[in-house]
Amino acid sequence: MLRDAIRSLAEAKIAPYAAAVDEEARFPQEALDALVASDLHAVHVPEEYGGAGADALATVIVIEEVARACVSSSLIPAVNKLGSLPVILSGSEELKKKYMTPLAKGDAMFSYCLSEPDAGSDAAGMKTKAVRDGDHYVLNGVKRWITNAGVSEYYTVMAVTDPTKRSKGISAFVVEKSDEGVSFGAPEKKLGIKGSPTREVYLDNVRIPADRMIGEEGTGFATAMKTLDHTRITIAAQALGVAQGALDYAKGYVQERKQFGKPIADFQGIQFMLADMAMKIEAARQLTYAAACKSERGDSDLTFQGAAAKCFASDVAMEVTTDAVQLLGGYGYTRDYPVERMMRDAKITQIYEGTNQVQRIVMARNLP
Repeated sequence: MLRDAIRSLAEAKIAPYAAAVDEEARFPQEALDALVASDLHAVHVPEEYGGAGADALATVIVIEEVARACVSSSLIPAVNKLGSLPVILSGSEELKKKYMTPLAKGDAMFSYCLSEPDAGSDAAGMKTKAVRDGDHYVLNGVKRWITNAGVSEYYTVMAVTDPTKRSKGISAFVVEKSDEGVSFGAPEKKLGIKGSPTREVYLDNVRIPADRMIGEEGTGFATAMKTLDHTRITIAAQALGVAQGALDYAKGYVQERKQFGKPIADFQGIQFMLADMAMKIEAARQLTYAAACKSERGDSDLTFQGAAAKCFASDVAMEVTTDAVQLLGGYGYTRDYPVERMMRDAKITQIYEGTNQVQRIVMARNLP
């Protein structure tokens, strides 16, 4: 029922704008409005804060079905979870009430600020600082590759509170867009997911109350890593969705396209490509859904399973979308058909929330 409801919504209210959102590189406001109206923009928020209280598997299905229509739009529910999960996992009750309630209502979105110009895969090498000053902290630094920056009202920001302790000297804070000293860089010009703004976030003497720290001082990096264990599965869901969308489109096309007097779907070479695409998608789906269940239960092997799902599903998405372009031939290479957009959008799933090379390091260190 959940899948059917989201698929109907995505096909009616999100898919019709996907090409224009990509072409114009604009935020998919229609998708946000539709998701908020149906209470699907942040389904993970617990019921006690006015949220839908959806479990990890339901959240994955929402993201997967939105991504099938438009990957940029799927970053609304995905990044709302990424940005707010540190507060859910480690924040005080006061912090949860203050920030989860408007998120659940759809009054605000939440972004996640970990990466920096010189701290990508090596996130612990960050330079953004937070210095205690009485009942406040003063933040200074630059965060890069921040999804939905400038649109989101709230930002989970990782900053160094004790430079002598490396990862154990990093703390997490909630920063608001309206805080004095917060500003944003120009939107990045990207290969794909053009409808989701990616910008730098500048923190220039941003003074925030000390009670906006998420958890204890020095626990921010641990919270950031724990968050990614759960949210990498949402990237797997995006990858799954875009791969399914590409297969569905290609499947329809090959039945209509005629060459040598018959539909190209009748040729074994085409059938084998479709069979491989479907097989790989199904393998990725099973891995992703199993990881979502582990996320919900908090299983001890979640770190491995989350990394495996993200890595495998994103590699599958790149392969399947590339094959979909191939199946459409010259038409697949044009913007008149959606598969070239899907191929461009799929690429980022191999890169963000930890490159697939980093996922393999994570898996190797956490072998079951």
